[in-house]
Amino acid sequence: MRLATLRVSDGTRAARHDGESYVLLPHPDLGALLASGDDWARTAASAEGERIDAADAVYAPLVPHPNKIICLGLNYATHIKEMGRDTPQYPTLFAKYDGSLIGAYDPVTLPVVSDSVDWEAELGFVIGRAARHVPKEEALDFVAGYTVVNDVTVREYQRRTREFLAGKTFEATTPVGPELVTPDEFDGKEPDLEIRCEVDGTVMQRSRTSDLLFGIADIVSYVSDIITLRPGDLICTGTPGGVGDGMNPKTYLKHGQVLRTVIEGLGETRNVCVRETTPSA
Repeated sequence: MRLATLRVSDGTRAARHDGESYVLLPHPDLGALLASGDDWARTAASAEGERIDAADAVYAPLVPHPNKIICLGLNYATHIKEMGRDTPQYPTLFAKYDGSLIGAYDPVTLPVVSDSVDWEAELGFVIGRAARHVPKEEALDFVAGYTVVNDVTVREYQRRTREFLAGKTFEATTPVGPELVTPDEFDGKEPDLEIRCEVDGTVMQRSRTSDLLFGIADIVSYVSDIITLRPGDLICTGTPGGVGDGMNPKTYLKHGQVLRTVIEGLGETRNVCVRETTPSA
């Protein structure tokens, strides 16, 4: 099953992809659907109602206001090497705020305060039910589905302190979507999918999600020992090698460039980079 949050005339609605159209669900977004109870998948699969053509769909962020956005750094060996870091013993966690999220085809904002905005293609997943102290062997049962993320990063701000947050949560920089693909499409196993990032059609990153240092089950189990994961929480699993900051010379996103992030079987985000304007501009 494939689910989305679509923009409609009076706000947003959760929707189920059904052939050439979307069925609008009786929930304002996927976060509300997932929070509605453990039968959310049955509700989504059986609902009938107003339809809109898939070709006319306008995608909002998949979960517009998750309780938590948890991200992993240094989770592919190729990225660890290009950044000159040691292989971590435990997952490297940081967070974002929901103001950073944009839809799958919305513009990425290049902040006026920096010229060091970088791409980071990532597999994302969303939590489907509350998870606390979850054993690794049960962890995938708590995953609602998988999606495409680009953890667009302002490197200058990331490096100002030892903490990543400042460079990771700039306004309107993180595309998520277009759809949430439920685990049954992967037989309930951790998916092994090609992940790719392109800038103006040039491939910058290409890897497979099976190359993650800490996989989906590892992450759910580890984080759930720290804090209760809640339905709708978004987790971004880290990026492979090929970021602009690892190049010689370093290369960053520019106004007008098209950032495309593709994950096999999940879809793509496609975002035009637009320089932020100040209120006085």
